[in-house]
Amino acid sequence: MLCMRHAESENVVAGAAGALPLAALTATGRAQAAEAAERLRGEGISRVYASTALRARQTAEIVAEALGQVEVVTLPGLVEMGVGEREGATDPAVRARSAEVLRSWIVDGRLDEAVADGEDGHAVTARVVAALTAIAAAHRGETVALVGHVGSLTTGLSALCGLGRRVWGAPLPHATPFPVEWDGSMWRCPSWPCPVQGRGARS
Repeated sequence: MLCMRHAESENVVAGAAGALPLAALTATGRAQAAEAAERLRGEGISRVYASTALRARQTAEIVAEALGQVEVVTLPGLVEMGVGEREGATDPAVRARSAEVLRSWIVDGRLDEAVADGEDGHAVTARVVAALTAIAAAHRGETVALVGHVGSLTTGLSALCGLGRRVWGAPLPHATPFPVEWDGSMWRCPSWPCPVQGRGARS
C-alpha cells in the first residue's frame, strides 16, 4: 500500500480547521497530484482509495487518470478528524488546539481528547484502522494507492504501526507517497516522507 496526504487544497491555504468535505485543490495542488502520479508510475497500482472529501477525491482522480484509468474507490472512514462547532475556523487558537489534540492521540495515547465537540481519538482511530484493514485484506499480493489527510491518516497509522514520537513534528507533506506494509499479521511503516522538525501536524 502506498499512502499519501491529499495535494494542496483551499482549506490548507486559508488555514481552516476540520474535515471540510467541499474544499477543492488549488492549482498548485493539481500539479502536485500529477507529480505524485509520476512517482507511482511503474508500481503496478491496481486501485486508488480516497477519503470522500473533495480534495482527496480530486487528488486520487488525477493520479488514477495518469496511471491509465485505474478505479478510484472512496471510503468515509478516511476523512479528516472532525472538530465539531469549530469546523472551518481560521482562528490560530483552534489550529493550536488541533495540534495539541493530535499530539495527545499520537504521542501520549490519550484518545479521550477532542477539539471542541468534535471527534475524539477513539472514533478517528477506529474508523481509519477499519478502512486500512479492509483495504489490506481485499488486496493481498496487490499494490494500491491511498489518499487521506494529515491528522486522521497519521493517527490511524500510529495506532497500527506504533509510530508515536517517531513521526511527531514531521507532518505529512502534500501528495508524497510512502509505503505501508501488512504481512497478514503485522503492520509496518518502513519510512516516513518528512524529517522530524519539532513541530506538530496540521489538518
